[in-house]
Amino acid sequence: MDLTPYVDDLRRELEAALETSGNEFGELIERLTGSLEPAIRLTLLDALAGAMGEITRDLAPGSVDLRLRGRDATFVVTLPPPEQRPSPGSGRFGEEDGAMARINLRVPERLKAAIERAAAEARRSVNAWLVEAATAALPPRGLRPTH
Repeated sequence: MDLTPYVDDLRRELEAALETSGNEFGELIERLTGSLEPAIRLTLLDALAGAMGEITRDLAPGSVDLRLRGRDATFVVTLPPPEQRPSPGSGRFGEEDGAMARINLRVPERLKAAIERAAAEARRSVNAWLVEAATAALPPRGLRPTH
């Protein structure tokens, strides 16, 4: 992945923002954008590495690696062995059809920290860990608990 278009876009945006301040800042703009380029690239690489880590946790035991060659970043995806991949239709509660819904959940700070630790230890995202925990806590689809 070539980061140059993203760096150039940010440079143009910064130049446009600074140009509204007047022409006396022209030389400053050029020096500033030139000296910021390494920091911009590093920040973009940090964002890509963070995304790679989250995807790897959700893909475990598969993985995603970020490789740098010169100024280019490349993702390398390693899928889990076939025997460790979930079989189609094995999901519960509509997971196999890809339908997703969002909920907001408020938990005490200590519980949140414990969930984050457990998810990290399981090499899963917090969302994936919570889905697995909720799925494990509920009866199989079609069975309703009696009250």
